[in-house]
Amino acid sequence: MPPADASDPQTNAYAMDRLSQAFENSARRWELIVYPSLFAFIILAAYGFYLVFSLAKDVHYLAISVDSNMTVMASNMQSISDNMGQMSSNVRTMAVGVDSMARDVSVLEPMLTTMQGMDHSMQSMTVTTATMRDDLGGMNRSIGRPMHFMNSFMPW
Repeated sequence: MPPADASDPQTNAYAMDRLSQAFENSARRWELIVYPSLFAFIILAAYGFYLVFSLAKDVHYLAISVDSNMTVMASNMQSISDNMGQMSSNVRTMAVGVDSMARDVSVLEPMLTTMQGMDHSMQSMTVTTATMRDDLGGMNRSIGRPMHFMNSFMPW
């Protein structure tokens, strides 16, 4: 056991020796924790760098792909716009044609009335013709036999 006097150089040397041993033991314990942690951190940092680099490369390829697809899509959109303009013009032309047809139909309405009158007249003519046919058939029956008999005496 060291002497109790604090001003003694031996006591100071002993205290310093104990302090340095405690510091070395503490440093060894920290080395067991810090060095493997530092190594693990370096490995994780390298892996993180690899992941960020891979992500940046993938984003670059994605940007190139999207850019080329956007160019194609822009040309298709332009084509769609042109076709819509043509369709609009065609619909306008069709509207004019339909208006003209509506006017023509309104002109045809008096003709429809006239055609209905013609239909009625044709029905009357059909009835009259049927009556004439019946009358001629009756006349053929009434005159046919006697004329057949008389034809046998005629020289022609």
